[in-house]
Amino acid sequence: MDMVYLRAHPQHLPAFLTHQRIRETPVAAGVCTARRLTLDDGTSLFAKSWPSDPAPDGMFAAEAASLRWLRSAGAVPVPEVIVALPDLLALEWITPGSPTRASAEEFGRSLASLHRAGADSFGAAWPGWIGPLPLDNTVGDRPWGAWFATRRLLPYLRLSADRGALSGDDVTAVELILSTIDEYGGEERPARIHGDLWPGNLLWGADGRGWLVDPAAHGGHRETDLATLALFGGVPHLDVIIGAYREVWPLHDGWEARVPLHQLHLLLVHTAAFGSGYRSAVRATADAVLRA
Repeated sequence: MDMVYLRAHPQHLPAFLTHQRIRETPVAAGVCTARRLTLDDGTSLFAKSWPSDPAPDGMFAAEAASLRWLRSAGAVPVPEVIVALPDLLALEWITPGSPTRASAEEFGRSLASLHRAGADSFGAAWPGWIGPLPLDNTVGDRPWGAWFATRRLLPYLRLSADRGALSGDDVTAVELILSTIDEYGGEERPARIHGDLWPGNLLWGADGRGWLVDPAAHGGHRETDLATLALFGGVPHLDVIIGAYREVWPLHDGWEARVPLHQLHLLLVHTAAFGSGYRSAVRATADAVLRA
């Protein structure tokens, strides 16, 4: 199998893998099983599947839609989707490299351009996924704050509480944020955002560019992507990225104070998906929002 054949017959990829007709090399991944595929013409692909069959319904379709939507903006490097099947996703292979100040600056400018490509509304036209959990992409015409509270914070707060990952006091603190969401300001028109842009989803390529991977893309608030880049130790050269971003598209007053609010969504996803190990991070972030 080569790329010409694969593009013409993407549905045949699982059969070739089952019969060991393609060289596979395991690679590190998140909740999925991932490997590097090497075709007969030497082309490499990044393939991911769910550890058990079948994959959650719509998970890979959502990722493929996200990648294509981000890539269509022509702003930030995004891997091409080669095969998108219910239980298998195969993408253009990106050879990893190391970040530099120059690549961080270029990425910051490109991210601003991606965000400026915009979206018709908050949400997306396809059902979303974030990590191992569904993501409610229902569109709406309400202001961003109300949409963010309803579609991004509340579902994962409820799931975290139901799974015992947060205490009653933790839940009360986040509920206070939900009830006062309009007080934090920062309302903007919908931007075209990655939606799950923690540092692990920014791949520094050997070509000297920063590539967006594993998106949960939707029309959202551009500050969300910038805020989540600072999570879990932060992406290298974050100050350079934000500086270059602001040169292309200045941020509104108060954006720094809103960083914890935007981070709260992804942290609640982690308590909902992975348990109480992230409880202290959720509580500290909620307290920071309430102090702002």
